[in-house]
Amino acid sequence: MTGANEVLMYFRSSRKSAQDISINEPIDTDKDGNALTLMDIMAVDDDILDSLDCKIKSEQLRRYISDVLSPREQRIIRLRYGLNGDEPLTQREVAQRLGISRSYVSRIEKKALSALYRKFCK
Repeated sequence: MTGANEVLMYFRSSRKSAQDISINEPIDTDKDGNALTLMDIMAVDDDILDSLDCKIKSEQLRRYISDVLSPREQRIIRLRYGLNGDEPLTQREVAQRLGISRSYVSRIEKKALSALYRKFCK
């Protein structure tokens, strides 16, 4: 008999104690009289996982902005997308602030986003 089979045989032969319950076994009822299981109470909130994933990717993006982009590209991306905690600016507003044309801001932004995309998809 293999080790896995021995373990299965042990569990089959041992009696279920009064403290053992299945996560799908009713343990209580809600206010409407519906059965509540341990699984209902222990449900994982997917928002926590999404939030953690977003936080990790945000930190990675900040690192890539510093490592991959030129100082001018960094400034334009930070201004355009409000990455310093400020409100995001339009291309026209960024152009006015930096004293360059809106079309030049657009070209720099497009080049910078392309570089970041390549780094993320590497």
